[in-house]
Amino acid sequence: DNIQFNKNGWQNRNRLKTSAGETLLTVPVTSGAGQTLDQVRISNGVDWKRKHWRTLEQNYKRAPHFTDHAAFFEDVYSRDWTYLNDLNNLMLTYFVEALGLRTKIVYASSLEVPGEATQRLVGLIKAVGGDAYYSGANALDTYLDLQEFEGAGIRLEIQEWQPPVYPQLHGDFIPDLSIVDLLMNCGPAAAQCLNGRNHD
Repeated sequence: DNIQFNKNGWQNRNRLKTSAGETLLTVPVTSGAGQTLDQVRISNGVDWKRKHWRTLEQNYKRAPHFTDHAAFFEDVYSRDWTYLNDLNNLMLTYFVEALGLRTKIVYASSLEVPGEATQRLVGLIKAVGGDAYYSGANALDTYLDLQEFEGAGIRLEIQEWQPPVYPQLHGDFIPDLSIVDLLMNCGPAAAQCLNGRNHD
């Protein structure tokens, strides 16, 4: 929650599905060069909350589990938000609970671990008593230093991600959408779907 903000990343946006195909929902922010995620403020000069809720309502109201989650999103978009982290943390907590996950979440800001890139990751893993790091394959080409992990006695587990196929509205399946799409369409079976088990 306090890494460098990535202006073109996924910290303030995600993809949903509409009758016209996929669309990008973005939370507008004001950020400067080198700003960390916990410093990023939401730009409320545009009515992004209304746009987000209307997009969800118009495109998912016929989804099997829309009513299960509608109240949460209505509440989210009725609130006043200042910092992006506050919005993201609330949504993360909700999605973890909706998936039935029991994994404890520890925010990096609570650990006060110094360093950058792999050095900081090693420090964070050690701070919570871990001995392995689970990563996507793309990180190997960007910022992970394998030798630093090995030297610290930390095992690197590479995720070979294959998006699960599940029933969606609006035509042909589109992979790697927001968790919102999975929850609206699969409801309580969402976690089983992610684990590669049949959603039925």
